[in-house]
Amino acid sequence: KWYGQFHVLKDINLRVKQGERIVLCGPSGSGKSTTIRCINHLEEHQQGRIIVDGIELNEDIRNIERVRQEVGMVFQHFNLFPHLTVLHYLESVRIAEHAHKFPGQISGGQQQRVAIARSLCMKPKIMLFDEPTSALDPEMVKEVLDTMIGLAQSGMTMLCGTHEMGFARTV
Repeated sequence: KWYGQFHVLKDINLRVKQGERIVLCGPSGSGKSTTIRCINHLEEHQQGRIIVDGIELNEDIRNIERVRQEVGMVFQHFNLFPHLTVLHYLESVRIAEHAHKFPGQISGGQQQRVAIARSLCMKPKIMLFDEPTSALDPEMVKEVLDTMIGLAQSGMTMLCGTHEMGFARTV
């Protein structure tokens, strides 16, 4: 993967088995987010092959759609719809009491847990997390990490790009 002349991803060989929890660690600009975004084809790779559950990601939109149906994605900045309430898998992320609130009425940590719940609704085979705590205040990080730890303990296959070394050690 290149951005102009900058070769951001090279010599990557990653195989994630069902039930594994893989954490990508590294400094900003090292390719963590780009790797995760390529796996869901939110970024297009220029060379090599990406195969998810036997489906190769290429120009074929049908393959991209099939992969996206099986891959949950939690972004750095929540990406919630501001006009929709948070009715999702809220019990599993421990915020059911906020079911009728809009994103602007809940904290950043709660918004990120709603984003996790949104991804769980599709019953994904794997969850991708792109720096899920980097946009949060320090006091909100723990509630999101606790949710992710619970998800890992349930056996969910996870790939997470993060700076949170404590989380990496725990999972």
